[in-house]
Amino acid sequence: MSVRLVPIVKLALAAAFALACLPGFAQTSATAPETVATSPAEASPTAPALDVLALARKQVQEYFDQFSNLTCKESVTQLVLNGSGRTLYRENSAYDYQFEIQTVKQTGSWKFTETRAPRNPSFRDPARTLLVTSGFASLLLVAHPMYEASYTFEPDGADTISGVSYLRIRFQPIAGASSPATLRLRGKNYPLPLSGTLWIDPQSGGIVKLEATVGAGLSDLGLSGMRSEVYFARHQFKGKREPVWVPESATIDVQTPRQHWRNLHRFTDYKRFDVNVHEEIGTEQ
Repeated sequence: MSVRLVPIVKLALAAAFALACLPGFAQTSATAPETVATSPAEASPTAPALDVLALARKQVQEYFDQFSNLTCKESVTQLVLNGSGRTLYRENSAYDYQFEIQTVKQTGSWKFTETRAPRNPSFRDPARTLLVTSGFASLLLVAHPMYEASYTFEPDGADTISGVSYLRIRFQPIAGASSPATLRLRGKNYPLPLSGTLWIDPQSGGIVKLEATVGAGLSDLGLSGMRSEVYFARHQFKGKREPVWVPESATIDVQTPRQHWRNLHRFTDYKRFDVNVHEEIGTEQ
């Protein structure tokens, strides 16, 4: 996931999220489903936590291997908040969004490409510094097998979201391990030690919600904290047997001791493209 603060001078937070940042959700653009939590002792997942996590890793790997080249329509609300959370400034915009992954043959690594074509450009106050965020699908790399050694995972009970029960698994970064998210600031990259929670469908292994935070370790960079929340929804490709979990909404909060930014994203009308052939998909009913 990537994050930038834009006055005209650009401060960049980049998460592979990132958050991805990562990205990093929708209060104005989308209403988050109601969540009812139970403690680990009260949880009754339909499969052992480790088996569900392994299933989630398989789903994430298949997503990046097979379903990563997507287009959709994206609406974005950029907010500047005061110390009590009240809105001081707001901008709304809309884009045609494209997310593509290419494998680098020499190294086996991935190259992420995101493009946005404005559909409804907003008025921009040049005196305002705003947060620019992107790359939310890449936050799923936290659960990808290639980052298995970068985090510790443990069961954290279960939640009921919109009447459906999901297994909750917390993750914590391992010191010195690689991270799928970085903060780009003044031309230099800083790895982000992400910690947070995954909400997983125990039947399919689909990740339906992801929260990631970065608290400690940002003070030297002038940041007080960063929080991301992404909701995923199942979409059905035409001609494909299994539905795919794709980002539906995302919220990113970034704070400094004196300023607070929040971005709200909403994604709709997904299509998949492959060798210049596009396949429309619709949300599963």
